[in-house]
Amino acid sequence: MTLRPLLVALSAVALLVGLAPGRASAQQSTAPGMMAPATPTLGGNSFSAAQRAEIVSIMRQAMIRDPSILRQAVAALQADDQRAQANAQGQAIAAQRDALVADASDPTIGNPRGDVAVVEFYDVRCPYCRQVRPLIETLAREDPKVRVVFKDIPILGPASVIGARALLAAQRQGGYAKMQEALMSESAPATEDSISADATRLGLNAKMLLRDMNSPAVTEKLAANASLAQTLGISGTPAFVIGDQLVPGAVGLADLHKLVGMARAS
Repeated sequence: MTLRPLLVALSAVALLVGLAPGRASAQQSTAPGMMAPATPTLGGNSFSAAQRAEIVSIMRQAMIRDPSILRQAVAALQADDQRAQANAQGQAIAAQRDALVADASDPTIGNPRGDVAVVEFYDVRCPYCRQVRPLIETLAREDPKVRVVFKDIPILGPASVIGARALLAAQRQGGYAKMQEALMSESAPATEDSISADATRLGLNAKMLLRDMNSPAVTEKLAANASLAQTLGISGTPAFVIGDQLVPGAVGLADLHKLVGMARAS
């Protein structure tokens, strides 16, 4: 419930019990040329202190007799908050559209010219991101008009940072997807030694990869991803931006198809 309907309701209660604002005004008198003392107002109407106290008492008794009033008010407030948050997120997504879907440095899978972009903010060590990964690949395979954009945001500690750096370094050699599959299937935290071994096994230049991991470009890219996530209010992984919607948490394949369809229709 917004503040205005609540105040209107309180005013209606006052009228019903004979506490109309006019009565309070009629009871006050001032000398000619003197300003009338200020009277507390509620919703644009004036009430005396006694009237305000009686209104509060009436509302309190009403909520005691019927607690659903309070539950309904809380539910309405929560709904208002959710709508406000959704509107704010939609505006932020629109403002950051180019950074989300038009950054040529982002790793992608699917159709490069797809009509819908699915942007995933993820951490290579996140168990829910690992759960979603095969679903993302299936989505890109089943919907040939989808483009998936990956935004690495290592938030789970040093091993996540090493993994994210390795992924972006592997991207320079065309090996992002291979390195992603390797890192997201390994249970042990990534180290430079394990990254080097993975790179060699995957046919990448391990020496070059280790050097590129610490390049300014990789550092800047991770910083840009983190800044974008913060701007959008993303605080955990995975998080998806599909069309004008921000979807936090793991999402099932059916829901991904549904969200893509909604974005396509809009």
